[in-house]
Amino acid sequence: MAVCEAGNDLALGAPDPDARRRRRLAWALALLGALGLAAGLATGSNGFSPAGLLEELRGEQAGLILGEIRAPRTLGAALVGALLGLGGAIAQGLFRNPLADPYLLGAAAGAGLGVVGVLAGASLGGVVLSLATVAWLERVGLVAAAFGGALAGVVLTLSLARGALHTTRLLLSGVVVAVLLGAASDLLTVLSPDALRGKQAFMLGSTSFIGWSALLLMAGGLALVLWLALRLARALDALTLGEDSAASLGLDLARVRLVLVGLLSLGTALAVSQAGLVAFVGLVAPHLVRRNAPGAHAWLLGASAAMGGVLLLGADVLSRALIAPQELPVGVVTAVVGGLYLFLLLRRQGMS
Repeated sequence: MAVCEAGNDLALGAPDPDARRRRRLAWALALLGALGLAAGLATGSNGFSPAGLLEELRGEQAGLILGEIRAPRTLGAALVGALLGLGGAIAQGLFRNPLADPYLLGAAAGAGLGVVGVLAGASLGGVVLSLATVAWLERVGLVAAAFGGALAGVVLTLSLARGALHTTRLLLSGVVVAVLLGAASDLLTVLSPDALRGKQAFMLGSTSFIGWSALLLMAGGLALVLWLALRLARALDALTLGEDSAASLGLDLARVRLVLVGLLSLGTALAVSQAGLVAFVGLVAPHLVRRNAPGAHAWLLGASAAMGGVLLLGADVLSRALIAPQELPVGVVTAVVGGLYLFLLLRRQGMS
């Protein structure tokens, strides 16, 4: 009887409750995003101050303070969060695991090793590197080193896993590569203690060095990754049914997984190279979307990107405002907030 009533409701054109929830979440994310951008512009060395923003707009330094410092930083936080949220949605769909995050395939460890290699280059120059190599490392810069290291970590994982056909082997390879590259990074910091401070700043995450050129790069990367991921949204939907079911639908699993891994790697590398390792955003953003407004991957991918942008916007404002005029690393804020959220969620589920 209940099934018949449900079928009659659908036949009569009754609204889908999940569709209403998705519309509400979309409007909520748009509103929170606008508020986050405004709050980011209003947060400076004196903390969050809307009145101070109005005074700065009337001052002679408005172009410098807002146009060159706060605006790119605030927009950069939104783009980094969007890349991580999108990467988390791809990773969780690819591995069919709600605990998967964008750093799963060795991207984080590779980026960390690239940064430490540049920082330690000058110190190691007299020991194992030629002067020409040291000069080349210094010209490359931290951003390029982090980007290249993240991609190299994923390539090493793929080579160890012999492609992307078997997800379990891919996951285990990512763990092995992360351990090995992390050990190499630690060894470099032992040989060059001066690199430890820079490594620590990178590992904790920061949006303070994002400029307009980085914004253009991340915006282009986000548009490309999101467009290609949406084209594979139905393949992700099929993967949720299981590998056998997806293969029976005619999917080339090896090719689809390889493309998804490439998109995940590109988005993660862009985010990490600009802001360092920002924890929990890529893990929590898709989970919040599924919990509050479930839907197919065509919805989940875009909504997770928006959710990630909103989360990192809020964390960036908090990192600048909590102990102003000093700042907290934004990665610490996301780790604390994200960790507490997951702790309370698990505790609530355990009590139910």
